[in-house]
Amino acid sequence: MNGFSGTDHQVHNLKQQIAATETQLHSLKLQLQQAEQQAEAARHLSEAYQGGFPAEWMDETLVALQQDVTRDIAQKVRQEGGFEGAPSVRDAAQPRRWPLEKHEYKRYGRQLIMPEVGLHGQLRLKNARVLIVGVGGLGCPAAAYLAGAGVGTLGLMDGDTVEESNLHRQIAHSTARVDMNKTQSAMEYLQSLNPHVNYNRHEFHLTPQKAIQIFEQYDLVLDCTDHPTSRYLISDACILTGKTLVSASALKTEGQLIVLNNPPRPPGDALGGPCYRCIFPKPPPAESVLSCGEGGILGPVVGVMGVLQALEAIKVLTARAQRPANGGDWSTNGATSEAAPKATLLMFSTYNTPQFRSVRLRSRRADCAACSAQSTISRQSLTSGSLDYVAFCGATAPINLLPPASRVTATDFSRLPRDGSNVLIDVRDETQYAICALRGSVNVPWTGSADTWLERALASGLSFGGGRQHFVMCRFGNDSQLAAKAVMERTQTPVAVKDVKGGFKSWRDEVDPSWPDY
Repeated sequence: MNGFSGTDHQVHNLKQQIAATETQLHSLKLQLQQAEQQAEAARHLSEAYQGGFPAEWMDETLVALQQDVTRDIAQKVRQEGGFEGAPSVRDAAQPRRWPLEKHEYKRYGRQLIMPEVGLHGQLRLKNARVLIVGVGGLGCPAAAYLAGAGVGTLGLMDGDTVEESNLHRQIAHSTARVDMNKTQSAMEYLQSLNPHVNYNRHEFHLTPQKAIQIFEQYDLVLDCTDHPTSRYLISDACILTGKTLVSASALKTEGQLIVLNNPPRPPGDALGGPCYRCIFPKPPPAESVLSCGEGGILGPVVGVMGVLQALEAIKVLTARAQRPANGGDWSTNGATSEAAPKATLLMFSTYNTPQFRSVRLRSRRADCAACSAQSTISRQSLTSGSLDYVAFCGATAPINLLPPASRVTATDFSRLPRDGSNVLIDVRDETQYAICALRGSVNVPWTGSADTWLERALASGLSFGGGRQHFVMCRFGNDSQLAAKAVMERTQTPVAVKDVKGGFKSWRDEVDPSWPDY
C-alpha cells in the first residue's frame, strides 16, 4: 500500500509547484536586475557622449536595448511556463551596441585613438557632407584623404575630362581613364579606397545659377579650382549659404592656403571669418593670371596644398563644441565666438627656407561686397545670373591686339623663304626654348614690360630696320602680340614686324605634328 494518502499526494505536488515557481521567480528577478544594469549603463553612455553621438543614434540604441531585454524575459517566461518549446534562433540582424560599425573601428582606429579626433570626431566625420569643387591637382589628394578619414558624403564637381598632361599630379586619375569625366574617374578611384563613403557626382562646371542650390546640400566646401572667377563665385556662395570654405592654390613651385568664413556667420556679423573678397577686394590683372598649362606646376607642390586642404577640413569637422562662457547657445560650427580661429594665409615655397610661413589676416572688411552689413551680393543676384564674374575678373588673355595686316598664320609663315631675309623672335622663356625651338630663331623672353623687353631685344643684337621682315612667336599667340605691339609703338622708324597667330600650338596643328605638346 502506498505510504501517501490522496490528500498527502496533493500537498506534495503543491509544494513541488511552489518550489518551481520560487525558482522561476528568482531567475526572473536576476534577469530584471541585469536589465536594469544594462539600462543604467546605456544612460551613462548617453550622458558621457552627450553632444558627441547623434541624438537619433542614442534614441535608436536605447529603444533597441529595451526591446531586446523585454523579448528575452518574455521568451524565458514562456519557456519555463511550458507555453513554448525550444528557443528559436535569434535574428542575425541584431541592433548594434556601438555607434560605429565593427569595420569602422578597424578602418579608422589609428585616428580614433587620438584625442583630437576620438569617437565624437569620427561620428562628426561620418555625418558630414563635403563638396569638392574641382577634381584636379588639389581636389584629387584632398578627396583621397577625406574619403580615407571616413567623411560620410563627398560631392565631386568638375566638368573637365582627364588629359594625359594631368597625370603627373592628379593622383586619382590614370592612363586608362584618359578622356573620362574627372568626377567619374575620381569616384572609381575613391570607391576602391573606401567603398563605405557616399559619393555624389556633379559632372559640370559651377555656375552662379546652380551654386546656392548645390552648396545648401553640404556642410563644408573645398575650393580646388585654379581661376579667380571661380574663387570669387565659390566664396560668395559660401557666405550666402553659411558654409565654411577651405581654399588653396598652387602654381609653379609655390602654394597658398586659407580657411574662410570660419566661423560661418551671415553678412553683417563681425564675428564671422573673412571671405575671399575681404582678403582680395579686387581681382588681379587678367594678363597676370597664369594657369598650370601656361606657368607650369611641380606635382608635389599642388599635392601638398591639396593634402593641407583635407587636413584643415578634418580640423573644422571634428572640432569639439564648447559652451560659451556666458551660458549662451552652442555655436553652429563647433567653436564659440570668443574662441573663433584667427584667419591666416599659409604660404608654401619649395625652394625657400623655411618652406612654410604664415601671415595673420584682417577680420571681415566693413565695406565688403559679400559679407558686410552693406553687402550688395544676394541670393537673387546669384541665381538670376546678373553677377558677371568673367567681366569682374577681366578677360583671361588678350585677343586680337593687332590688325589683320600685322598677323600671319603658322602655315603662311612656314612657306616663307629661309634665306636670311626673315627673322623669327621666340618670346618664350629660356626653359621652354630649350625644350624645342625652330632653327635660326632668336630667343628674347617676354618680361611683361614692353620697355624692358624692347631693351633686351636691342641688346641681343636685333635691329628692327634694314628692310628685314621680323616675326614674333610664343606658345599660344598672346605674348607675341604684346611684343610685336611694343616694337610698333616704340620704334622711331617704320618697321616690318608681324605676329604668328596661335603661336607654336598652331605650328604643331598646321605644320609639324611632331612638335612637342607640353
